[in-house]
Amino acid sequence: METYAFLIPLLLGFALGGASAFTAAYSRRWGERRGQMATMILRNALGIPLWIFGYILAWRAPAPFQFVSGGAVPALGWLLVAVGAVPVIWGHLRLGLRTHMPSVRDTLVRTGLYARLRHPIYAGGILIFVGLALLRPTAPVLVASALGIGWAVLQARLEELDLVQRLPDYREYMRQVPRFFPRLW
Repeated sequence: METYAFLIPLLLGFALGGASAFTAAYSRRWGERRGQMATMILRNALGIPLWIFGYILAWRAPAPFQFVSGGAVPALGWLLVAVGAVPVIWGHLRLGLRTHMPSVRDTLVRTGLYARLRHPIYAGGILIFVGLALLRPTAPVLVASALGIGWAVLQARLEELDLVQRLPDYREYMRQVPRFFPRLW
């Protein structure tokens, strides 16, 4: 059971991060500034540090590899981590404080990667989780990565419920731009 102790901080971090997706509701209830602070605390001070800690525990858990991670597999894992890091970093730089303290006064970003996909930060995170699973294919890391991917999908959907309330053009943007991966045609 000790091998799976990582699930406690991982899932708690995902739950608190998920609760951060309701800026509009928090702002209506407590005022804009307090709503922003609630979002920031839930996501940045509690959620992200907890799930990162949980993932580190999964990475360090003593468990055998589920498949042989030789040949091109580690190179592919590192490639996915590197490629995934690009939209994560770019998205944070492009959105600036809106990433950490969303506001009811935010405006819709439709340029750069955001013209091709709605959630480049989560898309990059999905690639990173897959890459990390290839680099260390133990049961705890595979479980943590699968949960991380599921969380990214759920978090994006929760945030879209909030974004539709905060940004008048977001519903049309959802019809025009795919969620995670750009159209190839």
